[in-house]
Amino acid sequence: MAQWGPLAVAYSGGVDSTLVIKAAYDAFGDHAVAVTSVSPTLPASQLCSAKKTAVEIGIRHLLVHSDELTIPGYAQNGPNRCYLCRNDLYGRIVQCAPSQTVMADGTHLDDLGDTRPGLVAARAWGVKHPLVETGLNKADVRAIVKALGLSVWDRPASACLSSRFLREIPITYAGLKQIEQAEDALHHLGFRHVRVRYDGQKASVEVPADDFARLSESGSAVILQVKRCGFSDVTLAKSQRSLSQ
Repeated sequence: MAQWGPLAVAYSGGVDSTLVIKAAYDAFGDHAVAVTSVSPTLPASQLCSAKKTAVEIGIRHLLVHSDELTIPGYAQNGPNRCYLCRNDLYGRIVQCAPSQTVMADGTHLDDLGDTRPGLVAARAWGVKHPLVETGLNKADVRAIVKALGLSVWDRPASACLSSRFLREIPITYAGLKQIEQAEDALHHLGFRHVRVRYDGQKASVEVPADDFARLSESGSAVILQVKRCGFSDVTLAKSQRSLSQ
């Protein structure tokens, strides 16, 4: 990374981008910057974690305010949603950190096996993927972050709130807020790895298969909490996909 010049890192507050900002700070010091996009699709708890970890590392942390729902086509939640988001993000990073000549993100080897339209935008902007270039997968990243003593090492996988809407279901401000409130409530019930998916009519609470028995045992409390957030119909399910999405 030291060969790349001053670096701006797209920083979500997750484990992967945390390792990248740590490496960037070690390589460039004050010439590295972490950039977090603050928008309705970013959970407040994730923003809080990002701020805390940036302070822990010591890197300069810039917050850029955006609203993906104002990007033409984004709220329709089509296959290009992530492309539109990332294309907008990288443009904002260039505007707020013009002295940083190179951009990087937290993409790792496991991400390459998924459909990631955001990687198309990254290629167009020349974004570097240092975790890919050094051959690191998710397990490697967690092990390294733990070895470095960073508090975020066991943070559950995260993704923007828009990912909770099933494809082609329009994304709304009200829906984003309801989902965030519901997931916060479930975290307080002790479910760290949980997603509240929305199909336009009902909410589906998803947890990994090995946690489904506990979810079922707490079913009435879980459903009550989610309904209090504005969902009239709630189901419980084992996750059929990665909770990083």
